[in-house]
Amino acid sequence: MDQIRPVSPGASSSEGAPGAPALGELLRLSSRGDQGAFAALYDATSRRAYGLALRVVRDPAQAEEVTQEAYLDIWRTASRFDPDRGSALSWVLTIVHRKAVDRVRSAEAASRRDVTYHQENQPVDHDSTAEAAEASLEARRVRGALQNLTEVQREALELAYFGGYSHTEVATMLDLPLGTAKTRIRDGLIRLRDAMGVGAA
Repeated sequence: MDQIRPVSPGASSSEGAPGAPALGELLRLSSRGDQGAFAALYDATSRRAYGLALRVVRDPAQAEEVTQEAYLDIWRTASRFDPDRGSALSWVLTIVHRKAVDRVRSAEAASRRDVTYHQENQPVDHDSTAEAAEASLEARRVRGALQNLTEVQREALELAYFGGYSHTEVATMLDLPLGTAKTRIRDGLIRLRDAMGVGAA
């Protein structure tokens, strides 16, 4: 696949159109190098993928870049999709979400480097430095605690709290019943609280 056409945020989705192949089948065909199947997969899912990327990175241009990078990964790794482990849409959106989170983390790392340089070359304000250090430690604690969650719990929590989605939106994006999405988020929060040593309210 040499190039993926740009995302059109307003493009209509063919997902669920009468007679359209299932997304899982399109992934299977894509894994065999079928560019037509991959184009159909892209048309069926790219609007939702772009929407997810935009919610995470908060910038339309970067969201387009993230979406393109994600679909290149999807093209290269389509053979790894396992329908027994979840829906094709969930698999696609998971790749998009991870790419978006990676982009945000990369931007945050660059920002931290800039802040560190600025702090090292400016008079020290002890109060603000202490607050920044405390916030940084807390962020590391949260990231470490997230690693203790199951993959499905972490995925649901990241969408709900880092992506800013409602429980209903998370359920739709992950192709889950609303009750299941709520349970994953609730259980993930409980495990996150326990891992961070926070007492029950």
